Amino acid sequence: MKEISLTLLGDPVPAARPRFSRRSGHAYDPGTNRQFKQMLAYEAQAQYKGELLDGIPLEVYIACYRANQKSTSKVERVRRENKQSLPIKKPDTDNYVKSVLDALTGIIWHDDNIIVHIDAYKFYSETPRTEVIIKEYVGSEKDGC
Repeated sequence: MKEISLTLLGDPVPAARPRFSRRSGHAYDPGTNRQFKQMLAYEAQAQYKGELLDGIPLEVYIACYRANQKSTSKVERVRRENKQSLPIKKPDTDNYVKSVLDALTGIIWHDDNIIVHIDAYKFYSETPRTEVIIKEYVGSEKDGC
């Protein structure tokens, strides 16, 4: 399997808690989360034409670049672009991961249980985007805790 690389422009959206319908009691994704997953899935379908991955261990690298707030100074913007100042406030990195993995299930892989390694980051950027790299996992002697 060769490396799969995806980039989705726009603000990354973290996974939100599911909402429940009052009438039927069914769970559903809130609007912005559902739209983000649909856009990422669409981008994945456009870039990946292979079979659903199954039965091979995968490693996934995710980088979510959030937009700077309008009130951010020029000095701070430079620090953020150079990754000297990082977003240590909500939303949590793991919520971005969940959103990405959910969006790619059924498009890249049959089930995300084949992912054995994940590296995830969140940064600030003047160009908000989500970058995902998927590779077949190749272990090393340094693996493990």
